[in-house]
Amino acid sequence: MNVTLAVKQYISKMIESSGPGMKVLLMDKETTSIVSMVYTQSEILQKEVYLFERIDSQNRDNMKHLKAICFLRPTKENVENLIQELRRPKYSVYFIYFSNVISKSEVKALAEADEQEVVAEVQEFYGDFIAVNPHLFSLNLQGVARGRSWEPTVLPRVTQGLTSVLLSLKKCPMIRYQLSSDMTKRLAESVKQIITKEYELFDFRKTEVPPLLLILDRSDDAITPLLNQWTYQAMVHELLCLNNNRIDLSRVPGINKDLKEVVLSAENDEFYANNLYLNFGEIGTNIKNLMEDFQKKRPKGQQKLESISDMKAFVDNYPQFKKMSGTVSKHVTVVGELSRLVSERQLMEVSEVEQELACQNDHSNAQQNVRRLLQNPRVSELDAVRLVMLYALRYERHSSSILSSLMEELNRRGVSEKYRKMVQAMIDYGGKRVRGSDLITPTDAVAITKQFFKGLKGVENVYTQHQPLLHDTLDQLIKGRLKDSQFPYLGPSSLRDRPQDIIVFIIGGATYEEALTVYNLNRTMPGVRIVLGGTTIHNTKSFMEEVALAAGLGHGGASRPPTRR
Repeated sequence: MNVTLAVKQYISKMIESSGPGMKVLLMDKETTSIVSMVYTQSEILQKEVYLFERIDSQNRDNMKHLKAICFLRPTKENVENLIQELRRPKYSVYFIYFSNVISKSEVKALAEADEQEVVAEVQEFYGDFIAVNPHLFSLNLQGVARGRSWEPTVLPRVTQGLTSVLLSLKKCPMIRYQLSSDMTKRLAESVKQIITKEYELFDFRKTEVPPLLLILDRSDDAITPLLNQWTYQAMVHELLCLNNNRIDLSRVPGINKDLKEVVLSAENDEFYANNLYLNFGEIGTNIKNLMEDFQKKRPKGQQKLESISDMKAFVDNYPQFKKMSGTVSKHVTVVGELSRLVSERQLMEVSEVEQELACQNDHSNAQQNVRRLLQNPRVSELDAVRLVMLYALRYERHSSSILSSLMEELNRRGVSEKYRKMVQAMIDYGGKRVRGSDLITPTDAVAITKQFFKGLKGVENVYTQHQPLLHDTLDQLIKGRLKDSQFPYLGPSSLRDRPQDIIVFIIGGATYEEALTVYNLNRTMPGVRIVLGGTTIHNTKSFMEEVALAAGLGHGGASRPPTRR
């Protein structure tokens, strides 16, 4: 189960089906992102695709010597654009691929428009999602909820995205959802409806143990997306914001103009692929080793590399070294900027208190530490608010909660009213009243003992002691202990065997910390394959935006359309 490979195979097949000769790839805004996540432009150029165009671009030239490969989402707007295109074709022949199911009436409308008979084929290739890592996908949708219900326009798009993942992986699953969330039930029913309606598409070879789709709601664990991260991919997204594998470094002090925007893709960056899940300390060491290897190849440069700034100076002083190692200069820049932000925002101290709030139950210590950091002028506004949110989620019902005095402290710091309002919005979104699971207090004896032993063994690293709730949920699921009363099956049947192929989808967005959990479970649980998806992939900022939109605090209240990221 590899979502990156699934999308790659679709695109290769499209290009190969059109035969030899020069080609143009005609896409829309969303399929452009879908393709760019799995292929670089130079890789596609090698397949004789010399031009990349948008179907909605008005000023395209007539190029009758090119074949057109159209990869489009089956939206009304795209079908309309395609009809106009076929009435006045700009290319010699058209191979049309929709990323999801298209209605017979729309195919008929296209056929009627094709008076010059330039269409060679029309097919459905189900790459209707963003493949982020081999076991992680996103729909790039933000603002999916209105209160505790679906934003009406979003549910159909999420259903399409999720069914296309199932079709691309060739899975017809049993479905379980989170009972405490009406949104998960609505999505489960919506996906089931498509599977029933398009039963011929889902007629895959039966496996001994049927695959399982588990649909969860982000509000069950609002803590994970609020934490600072210390593994490479997660940290880059938290501090620099990964958007379709791109990061904007234009605001970095003294940045080289070639590095104002960089692409980090595990598909074609070996260093990134090898370091995705390593922690910040290990990455620093690995970059140093990588650079020392290059230094050995250059006998003259014998200076020692003791710090990140030494490394930056080293890279800046060797233009030919830069050419030879675009990868190295890119990663030194990224890690250098992460390092600068960590010290400027005092993130090691902040993160230690966050982890304590998320993992330990010591109220007097927690309140002192949060108050101390709120009074530290070097702690950023975002970090101050996230600490108060974590405190509020953790000690919401504690008899001696000091939430109101922490709110006053935020006010004294001059934190904006929107941010202050979001603390209450976060409690409404993911507080005790809403959660269906035991996010915080272990109640049964087994869980208490487990915590006790974990405490005895000590934690390898105070910054990474937190485990997302998803870890426990999947652990229970794999062991056959996930309660039907909390996660019922849709329909009468249920799974009697240990599940093997599991697709987890989180409404309201997944995180890179959860992706790491899934990566580790895939590595350590033989016979179990898990893929994780979400309506988007969050960092703290985007998650707070998601919560604000659900609460109607976002851009102009509740009547806004969903935003795409």
